Amino acid sequence: MQSVRFGIVILADQRWEQAARRWRLAEEYGFDHAWTYDHLGWRNLVDGPWFDAVPTLTAAATVTSRIGLGTFVASPNFRHPVSFARQLTALDDISGGRLLLGLGSGAGGTSFDAHVLGVPPLSPRQRIDRFAEFTELLDLLLREDHVTWRGEYYTAVDARNLPGCVQQPRIPFVVAANRKRSMGVAARFGEGWVTTGDNAGGAEAWWQSVADAARLMDEALAAAGRAQDQVRRYVSLDASGTFALTSAAYFEDAVGRAAELGFTDVVTHWPRPSGWYAGDESVLEEVAARIAMD
Repeated sequence: MQSVRFGIVILADQRWEQAARRWRLAEEYGFDHAWTYDHLGWRNLVDGPWFDAVPTLTAAATVTSRIGLGTFVASPNFRHPVSFARQLTALDDISGGRLLLGLGSGAGGTSFDAHVLGVPPLSPRQRIDRFAEFTELLDLLLREDHVTWRGEYYTAVDARNLPGCVQQPRIPFVVAANRKRSMGVAARFGEGWVTTGDNAGGAEAWWQSVADAARLMDEALAAAGRAQDQVRRYVSLDASGTFALTSAAYFEDAVGRAAELGFTDVVTHWPRPSGWYAGDESVLEEVAARIAMD
């Protein structure tokens, strides 16, 4: 395997008595970070079972001791920065400073998260504007006490943050971005950046889109006055349209290609019996054995 860090997404689609096993094993297998989706429902799994990310990560923190834990990714679709900051501060405390906060703009009015709340659809520009404000306010709330804010999308009046985050000056942000404007948010606020690329044209076209996104991120960091090595680079391998854990060889090849493009972290998903990310856990075990050898 290449010199990269490995992450795995564990969907919150099992009762905890079954799910706890996967989180424990993620740590035992040697993964550097483990994530779960932050949605009220997701695609055709919306009819359940489905569980909230915050208590899931809280429970995961109690059955692990080393692995990073995070949202992949939280969005403004149903989170408010003031209440969310309180939840994140508690999670960072319970996990002993292992929380990673994946953030994204959300899918506007097209996602179940927005639809179930009856929120009117936002234009792409409005969605990024809201995301930029969400991220900036959340950054402030996690760093400072007594925050007052009146923006276009959010208001905070003398919001408190004590005792603050275990990780200082705040929890690391891993910002999802595939286009120029959202990359500006990632370059300004992110300790990490994650891309899913564009899978509209097949595997090779996807890798090209990932390479293009990496170049755009270079430009965004330069514009923000930040060095390239200040921001870790994550890629969601399964976004290519082919599940990265199809075989251990396929996974190893994908990791190598990501490393060549300058990515520091790769993320795959825990195999499920059917549907999304359907696969065999024996492949995961084989990959884990190779990770452990590095």
